Amino acid sequence: MPTVIQVDNIHKVYDSTDVRVHALRGVSLTVASGDFVAIMGTSGSGKSTLMNILGCLDRPTKGQYLLDGVDVSNFSKDERANIRNHKIGFVFQGYNLLRRTSATENVELPLIYSNVPAPDRLRRSLEALRIVGLADKSESQPNQLSGGQQQRVAIARALVNEPALLLADEPTGNLDSRTSIDIMSIFQRLNDNGMTIVVVTHEPDIAQYAKRIVVMRDGQIILDQPVRKRRNAAVELAAAPQTTQLEEAFQ
Repeated sequence: MPTVIQVDNIHKVYDSTDVRVHALRGVSLTVASGDFVAIMGTSGSGKSTLMNILGCLDRPTKGQYLLDGVDVSNFSKDERANIRNHKIGFVFQGYNLLRRTSATENVELPLIYSNVPAPDRLRRSLEALRIVGLADKSESQPNQLSGGQQQRVAIARALVNEPALLLADEPTGNLDSRTSIDIMSIFQRLNDNGMTIVVVTHEPDIAQYAKRIVVMRDGQIILDQPVRKRRNAAVELAAAPQTTQLEEAFQ
């Protein structure tokens, strides 16, 4: 399979007036197209710093990062912004949706930055909402949606530009267990259809939905192994009482 992420000997050092913090210490990581990786670690382990670099939100102090075959290690701020808009989809714990703005308009935002014509924006946004099971909520504003529905809008927004890589930072952190299964079922379905996904989570149960777990400590990767018995979110969702229906997401 083609390689989407190739990180070689990445270091990240933060300097202040009286302290020097080594957030990453020689991290190397490869993620192939179609992989689903969960990154875990305690606070201060370096997982958030690594996620920021993978998402082109920050640059490494030392080392090389190839994203979809392009060396982005020393890209300028504007160049990284362009890569983020065209190659990476982001899903955050806090949803980051605009208030008083419909689900469709929230999903359209990356397309506006890409100067996509309005008719195409609408078509692609509605399709992304259909994929996550919210075709009937396209005109709803965030305050009219549950937490799980808001996160699904955020996933649709991350998908609308057809990115090479989907990054999710604690995507179930604000959700109850049943809704978390709902969200992970979407990620698994996207991954089954070929989407490359990297999730940062502190929850071992959530990490088990991935294909591979990477554990970090003190700025280094200490464990990188496949998930032996991957949890099946769709089965758990179907078995749960009063389950949220996601037929559209599984067509």
